[in-house]
Amino acid sequence: MTQIKRRVLGAVRGVLLRILPSPDIDLSRLDRIPESLGWPLRRDGFDPQPRLAEIREQEPVHHLTSMMGMSVWLVTGVDEGRTVLQDPSYSTDIRPYVGSKGAADGDIGGLGFTDPPDHTRLRRLITPEFTMRRLARMRPMVERIVEQQLDEIAAAGEVVDLVPTFGFPVPFLVICELLGLPDHDRQTFMELGTARFDVSQGGVGSLGAISESREFLKEATRRQRAEPGPGLIGQIIREHGDEINDYDLAGLADGVFNGGMETSASMLAMGTAVLLNDRKSWDRLRTEPELVDPVVEELLRYLSVVQVAFPRFAREDVMVGDKQVHKGDVVLVSIPGVNRDGAFGDRPEDFNPERESSRSHLAFGHGLHRCVGAELARMELRIAFPALSKRFPDMQLAVEDPADHGFRESSIVYGVESVPVRPGREARGGMPAAGVGFTRP
Repeated sequence: MTQIKRRVLGAVRGVLLRILPSPDIDLSRLDRIPESLGWPLRRDGFDPQPRLAEIREQEPVHHLTSMMGMSVWLVTGVDEGRTVLQDPSYSTDIRPYVGSKGAADGDIGGLGFTDPPDHTRLRRLITPEFTMRRLARMRPMVERIVEQQLDEIAAAGEVVDLVPTFGFPVPFLVICELLGLPDHDRQTFMELGTARFDVSQGGVGSLGAISESREFLKEATRRQRAEPGPGLIGQIIREHGDEINDYDLAGLADGVFNGGMETSASMLAMGTAVLLNDRKSWDRLRTEPELVDPVVEELLRYLSVVQVAFPRFAREDVMVGDKQVHKGDVVLVSIPGVNRDGAFGDRPEDFNPERESSRSHLAFGHGLHRCVGAELARMELRIAFPALSKRFPDMQLAVEDPADHGFRESSIVYGVESVPVRPGREARGGMPAAGVGFTRP
């Protein structure tokens, strides 16, 4: 089961369990998302469906569907989206509604699906690991991993797929270093990470992989209790060992892996494809790497790889725009929808690194549940794109039709299966020195 199915089905589960008192409902067994609920997740290449723009123009807060007598609302306006995402009158906590199996094995939860005070307690433990001071210490490691993958591209031949050589391994290796996973654990962790998004066995196979991933991380946490490692798990144990149990710490680690792995992989793969179609930006990243900030921010806005924010459940009647949302209704904020709002200037459907308003995008969310790893993601992208263009200035896409990338049909994290390229001439000279040519957020 893909991440979109887990999140949306979690939202649906919450809706039904508010209506039906039975604690035995397990909507993870559903093999499809209803068309009335799932259509906003399908896209046309890099772009959202035109229907999203039409709805935003008519009513930025739109009644999407009704399920079992409950309303599901879709928000596509940027102002309305910010209002919803920062409003504490909504809950994202679906743990009471996942049934006995979910409550027992923790297949749904983490910061995104947790309300204060649990959210406040857990986020306080992890936030210091993502400060600019601590992230600055990670920069040489990220540069080393990027350079390693550039070497792999150079050795791969005339046509190279950037997904397995660059898009996936860069964030995967960064996350492993961040968590402090030893080398002998990484192959197992990679296999579990891949299996949890495989729908070939339906929900049973995916949820089984999720449970295995949690158990794997709980075992890693237990080992580090006795001998804390150099990464995030060990750091939290050293500083807050008595304040967090193995289950919660494994959940935080699992959230870091899922939040930072697939999203960054999609951004690196699709972002490179966008840049290779915009030679002006590609060439300027090589010759003027100080311009990487606006390029990255515009890519984040333009691609909006996270397609929907965590579902919000209204705790009370509330007005959103000019619409009355009732207690128990579900509100979904479409990130591609809000990030293509006209508030971002002329032709928001175009990729334009000179767009001054790009920085105010909602690609990382907003408010209480804004992505805690946003600055790590930015750092990876700011290092990777200039390094790639500098090493391979003549790189070209090896496919003419964008559809050949194999865009995902329905996923909460949008992405591609492949980005075949011809690396072309290799320009030696290495990467920019740490801190040179890049500006901090």
